[in-house]
Amino acid sequence: MADFKELPAGAPVAQQVTNWFENRFPTAFDAYRVHMSEYYAPKNFNFWYFFGSLALLVLVIQIVTGIFLVMHYKPDAALAFASVEYIMRDVPWGWLVRYMHSTGASAFFVVVYLHMFRGLLYGSYRKPRELVWIFGCAIFLCLMGEAFMGYLLPWGQMSYWGAQVIVNLFAAIPFVGPDLALLIRGDYVVSDATLNRFFSFHVIAVPLVLLGLVVAHLLALHDVGSNNPDGVEIKAKKDANGKPLDGIPFHPYYTVHDIFGVGVFLFVFSLIIFFAPEFGGYFLEYNNFIPADPLKTPLHIAPVWYFTPYYSMLRAITSEMMYALIACVLAGAVLGVLKAKVGALIKGAILVGALVIVALMLAIDAKFWGVVVMGGAVVILFFLPWLDFSPVKSIRYRPSWHKYVYGIFVINFLILGYLGVQPPSPIGERVSQVGTLFYFGFFLLMPWWSRLGEFKPVPDRVTFAAH
Repeated sequence: MADFKELPAGAPVAQQVTNWFENRFPTAFDAYRVHMSEYYAPKNFNFWYFFGSLALLVLVIQIVTGIFLVMHYKPDAALAFASVEYIMRDVPWGWLVRYMHSTGASAFFVVVYLHMFRGLLYGSYRKPRELVWIFGCAIFLCLMGEAFMGYLLPWGQMSYWGAQVIVNLFAAIPFVGPDLALLIRGDYVVSDATLNRFFSFHVIAVPLVLLGLVVAHLLALHDVGSNNPDGVEIKAKKDANGKPLDGIPFHPYYTVHDIFGVGVFLFVFSLIIFFAPEFGGYFLEYNNFIPADPLKTPLHIAPVWYFTPYYSMLRAITSEMMYALIACVLAGAVLGVLKAKVGALIKGAILVGALVIVALMLAIDAKFWGVVVMGGAVVILFFLPWLDFSPVKSIRYRPSWHKYVYGIFVINFLILGYLGVQPPSPIGERVSQVGTLFYFGFFLLMPWWSRLGEFKPVPDRVTFAAH
């Protein structure tokens, strides 16, 4: 009782209630102070800093709507499609909950892609935030698995055949591939066993991992502090009380800031739900309104839009593309030997390693290397903190032509996404092959090009104009 905080007689009721809880649950109030009222964020946040909180909002929407959908959904191959139709037609407001969930899946990827691009622009992956970035990439990878498994659950034509195609890709892995594909499916074809496995992972296992990663991401961020558009560390300049001169408390300033962003987001989100929930077939494909039929293959099988850039890269790896990749591996090895300041033994190991990789590329089918490229396109993001050698963090103080490099990267990614939706064609194949080379070149050559050009001086303190 000695540690209890006592209020003077006649204190307001609200203050008394708060004090009662604080005396009995001080940890929660300490966490609120550390992560909200006494967490100092840079005062020059801009439009790009809405997307982190929006990602958290969409996660909550997905969890809440998912709970209500599970109440009526039946993870049975004979009943799944009908249960979704029952939700849409007979459950009060079921159509709204289902559309919120399906639109929320696409909205999640929209805000996450924009959130990651902001990190790319302002160097939010650089020291001391490497772990924040790694947790973020792990969230992205986990989110992809969650979306893929959830996509099978409606048991429509595109759900069924999309899962069939993607799971079969694992069979291309040498030695363990067929057994791995069998383990994932739980059967020799996508069937009721697959549906049950995907349902359990989608509803229980992956969300738990996802929530754990989100908590780790936020804790790691608040330990090192948020980055800002200038890339200046606000902890370097503090007042007499130890508070950053260029920082403001997250609450109430950025909670109000984020509420505005949430309002705009919910307005757009509601427009899509009520007026264009299928979004022209990109959010919900028309073929997915047809029950799954193992005996009838759709004319064109494509994943949902947020997977299509990686699907394009997968399709780009053909037998002839392998020769271009072999040339890239050999050129990289030669460049490494000529430029690396290491001993002759390590240089020899680089050359031997390159020759082994080339031998494997010639011996193993191109389909396997397509899977490697598709997975590598996501995995390479984890290494971004150690690929960027720029002396400054933010794009604001890099050479002007760096902006064009980032711009071309985004356009290339969008083109790859568009091609992934389209049926295969000779021209599309060539464009996707060039796009794949550029995507990996952007990252693998970053240690070289990120150091080039004339960099602008970085200010000691953040640049901020009140508005």
